[in-house]
Amino acid sequence: MKIVLVVACALVDADNRVLLAERPAGKSLAGLWEFPGGKLEPTESPETALIRELDEELGLKVKPACLAPLTFASHSYPDFHLLMPLYVCRRWEGFARPREGQRLAWVRPGVLRDYPMPPADEPLIPHLVDLLGPG
Repeated sequence: MKIVLVVACALVDADNRVLLAERPAGKSLAGLWEFPGGKLEPTESPETALIRELDEELGLKVKPACLAPLTFASHSYPDFHLLMPLYVCRRWEGFARPREGQRLAWVRPGVLRDYPMPPADEPLIPHLVDLLGPG
């Protein structure tokens, strides 16, 4: 089975809320909420890919030192296996803007489960609640 490496980020604001992005219509799993991020290019490290994706998707500038690895998800979909490291970031430059037509929501950790997510993202929630508290 093919392994797909995707990187994700829990952006945490000054009010201890986490940013979620809704997958836009036309993409697989459209309408589900996820942590921002995306696929790695062949020559990228996870951190480099995340910095690129956060800029492309949200217009945010992030420095490598501001990305702290927290945990990872490992999930089998019917035609591939997803491996997804999750980083936490509390510092960035700019304001999150939906640059790809997605909706954004700043969410308290204790209500992350109220947002329907892809199966690979759901197991990450308890790690964020443990780190940040319910909010």
